[in-house]
Amino acid sequence: MNPLKSRRRTWLCGLLLTLAAPFAVLAAEPLKIGFVYLGPIGDAGWTYAHDQGRLMLEKELGAKVKTTYVENVPETADAERVIRQLAADGNMLIFTTSFGYMEPTLKVAKSFPKVKFEHATGYKTAPNVAVYQARFYEGAYLLGVLAGRMTKTNTLGFVGSFPIPEVIRNIDAYTLGAQSVNPAIKTKVIWVNTWYDPGKERQAAEALVAQGADVMCQNTDSPATVQVAQEKGVYAFGWDTEMSRFAPKAHLSANTNNWGVYYVEAAKRVLEGKWKPDDTRWGLKEKLVVMAPLNPAIPPEVAKIYEERKRAITDGTFVPFQGPIKDQAGVEKVAAGATLPMDQVMGINWYVQGVEGTIPK
Repeated sequence: MNPLKSRRRTWLCGLLLTLAAPFAVLAAEPLKIGFVYLGPIGDAGWTYAHDQGRLMLEKELGAKVKTTYVENVPETADAERVIRQLAADGNMLIFTTSFGYMEPTLKVAKSFPKVKFEHATGYKTAPNVAVYQARFYEGAYLLGVLAGRMTKTNTLGFVGSFPIPEVIRNIDAYTLGAQSVNPAIKTKVIWVNTWYDPGKERQAAEALVAQGADVMCQNTDSPATVQVAQEKGVYAFGWDTEMSRFAPKAHLSANTNNWGVYYVEAAKRVLEGKWKPDDTRWGLKEKLVVMAPLNPAIPPEVAKIYEERKRAITDGTFVPFQGPIKDQAGVEKVAAGATLPMDQVMGINWYVQGVEGTIPK
């Protein structure tokens, strides 16, 4: 071989490698993803469930992603500051994981049009803002089925966080599930106006027991409600995560979220250039809503009814808001054989018949 040609070929190969090097580095750059959490991660509840989803995302996608999070972010001006900082730090996909982050998310999104934002449990989208939520009412209905058969007083209790549609529809679904196996059911609700405050949650649970509730549910984050149930000798359900270790005798089951299945899918869409500002609502079928194991104290015949309803909801042959359904005043809201339209389910602002009290303004 001509030595001159050999040197020229070596030089050309070196030049090509040099030019290609920056692009190789760019190709290997991970997708930076930020998470904004309402409470402390802890070892149970809403924020813990979201962080488990973040860890699943890291495990599934490995070096393709790099995640970070900020916990204990109140639904105030602090939320906008934190979200804005995550965007400024180069995170190209940001998950804001609480209802009260909706407006701050939309505001920051306008300033960072190239960043993709995903807001949990909201209802407003934008060109670079998607919303995602669980059909958590499916699990609430199933917990109600268990409660309706396990109660001795026919009085159920519910510790509510904030009177927003997300929580109201869980209270209604819980009550409907219980009434489907026990028409005499009534549900008492105490609102604590917080997502996470073990002290307030405990006080509410104690008050419900004092009012005759012997099976309690919650839409709050701490295990205080199940702990009170254990102390008082009644039953309760975990929420967002399995909580049996806090109350092994009282804990009948739990309505939990596997957010990881959604986080993996959303990140893949960004990586593949297929992301869209969708409004996603996943439930039992998509394995985002996952029911915790049943307490052995539940009789086999009750477990059988529960499993049958669970299969029906999962395969779509039954939906919780299926008529006939009446509101507190006895007015028919859903006729027999009909189902409440999804937009009305997501925006529900009324109690079903059997729920006592009024919805705070």
